[in-house]
Amino acid sequence: MKRNLIRALLAIALLGASLASLASTAAANDAKTYIVISNRSTLPRGLEARVAALNGNIVNTLPEVGAIVVTSSDPNFAADAAALRGVRAVPESIELTLIEPSDVVELTGNPPNSGDDDAFFDLQWGHDSVDAPEAWDAGYTGEGVRVAILDSGIDATHPDLAPNLNAGLSASFVPGEDWDIRPGVFFNHGSHVAGTVAAADNGIGTIGVAPDAEIVAVKVLSEFTGGGSFEGVVAGIVYAANIEADIMNMSLGSGPIPRVSGQGIEDLWFLTGRATAYAHRQGTLVIASAGNDAFDYDVDDSTAINLPAMAPFVQAVSANAPVGWATDSSVFLRNISSYSNVGERIVHFSGPGGDFIYPGNEDCTVAGLTRPCWVFDMVMSTGSEAWYWSAGTSMAAPHAAGVAALLADKHNINQNPNAIINLMKAYADDEGPGGFDKYYGYGTVDAHD
Repeated sequence: MKRNLIRALLAIALLGASLASLASTAAANDAKTYIVISNRSTLPRGLEARVAALNGNIVNTLPEVGAIVVTSSDPNFAADAAALRGVRAVPESIELTLIEPSDVVELTGNPPNSGDDDAFFDLQWGHDSVDAPEAWDAGYTGEGVRVAILDSGIDATHPDLAPNLNAGLSASFVPGEDWDIRPGVFFNHGSHVAGTVAAADNGIGTIGVAPDAEIVAVKVLSEFTGGGSFEGVVAGIVYAANIEADIMNMSLGSGPIPRVSGQGIEDLWFLTGRATAYAHRQGTLVIASAGNDAFDYDVDDSTAINLPAMAPFVQAVSANAPVGWATDSSVFLRNISSYSNVGERIVHFSGPGGDFIYPGNEDCTVAGLTRPCWVFDMVMSTGSEAWYWSAGTSMAAPHAAGVAALLADKHNINQNPNAIINLMKAYADDEGPGGFDKYYGYGTVDAHD
């Protein structure tokens, strides 16, 4: 089957594992992590002291969203903390896969001839889909726009990423891991996402949708497991807002979560919403992937939630792709991808995410590279010390973030998410059913009139 062939060609698999949040800080092997959330958006006076008295060890404080992160080995901590006036305690026991596993193929071989001076530009059909070259020709490249990449870190030495990377502002919210990933040639999700947004126009490899935008690595997912914690993601959202990011990209998500009472889902949704609302108030546009579960949130389960995609003020992006682009570059580029989540409850826009459904395993040659034809329908971007094809809504979201950066540059808009969203709606191409729909939302993102 095609799926098995894909997995055989993986350069690296992003495993659906959850990070044991803050385990290294636990006072005992049986310590658990809790998020204590204030009923107000600020922390009640004396809360830290009250939590400490209940045998809780405070490991992080998030005053911007009225929450603290606590570890405790006391089996009564959750019940005792929940009894405190004006707060609720949520055990971080819900396992979440915050990066959807992506199909990945490594790019090897000599760079092809190209009409652009970046060696692999001819493989980036997504740029054609969003009209990025037309925006560049008009003089708009994302210059002066700061984009925070909330993901699994970034390769700080990659020649396509280093020119636009603000290392001084980059930070990690994953215990024991630096934002600058370990050295070596392998697929790194955060680097792939960052390159799609803003790989430099330097004549070396790929080029980003907004090649002069500034990128900041905000590590909220383990580069080893591909997973993360709610408190790490929330802390990353707050941080990105506080460093005045114009745009943040979160190519991550929980997948469909049934809303079962008593499991803390509502509280975590509430906390995530506080963080995204805070970012919006601070002037940061929040973009997230819609997820790769082929799930229809309007039909399959009209009560399920996906975080952070369905948090307030988040613009969630579905994936689209060509089928057989290597055989005919004029094919339609915006078919909704086979794996993409859909639903009017979740999708706001759609962007190039790639797919792998072209039938058969015959080879095609594009720009001097020969691969199975279906490979070229995926998204080419940066990895650790190399370049890779991948597919997912994780790839669609950074295309949207790059388009947002181009529009912000064109209209000289910073720290104004409402204005950028309105521009994204105005420039989007209405595909599928007329008007807003479950597949494309307001339309496929586009950077040019």
